[in-house]
Amino acid sequence: MSNDDKPLKKVCIICAKANLEDVYATLVMANGAVMEGIEAKVFFTFFGLDAITKKQMNKLHTATLGNPGMRMPGGAPFPSLLGLIPGVESGVSAMMKSQMEALDIPPVDEFLEMITAGGGEIFACKLAMDMFKLKESDLWDGCSGVLTVGDFYAKCGGEGTQIIFT
Repeated sequence: MSNDDKPLKKVCIICAKANLEDVYATLVMANGAVMEGIEAKVFFTFFGLDAITKKQMNKLHTATLGNPGMRMPGGAPFPSLLGLIPGVESGVSAMMKSQMEALDIPPVDEFLEMITAGGGEIFACKLAMDMFKLKESDLWDGCSGVLTVGDFYAKCGGEGTQIIFT
């Protein structure tokens, strides 16, 4: 570390997508931060709210259609058009969840518990909540609150802070 480098003290992560890979990227990064002693605040907005909505949080899917990074076991490219076939997305999602389970990666609700137990905070976006007509009672019980974008940014200040959009 050079004399100009300052240690990372806080990460503020924004999750706006509800596909399995984006939600888990958010959770892995937030959990990694708290495990390293870095303050973590996660803001779920738009479709990302599914990750903290009780009815949806453990029903997330892997996007197959239009996903250029999609791979089959063994690394072969997954032709995007296969996602049009009924049941393919569910099958791919089940395969991904099975592989994650084999690696002892927890389901979404347990991952959120790990993050908050480590001192991380989980927030829902007020605008998205209003758009989707959700109430706080619809959210995972460990949610730290519902904030406006401005309220979230106010929590993101300070030297050594990074804002990450997944």
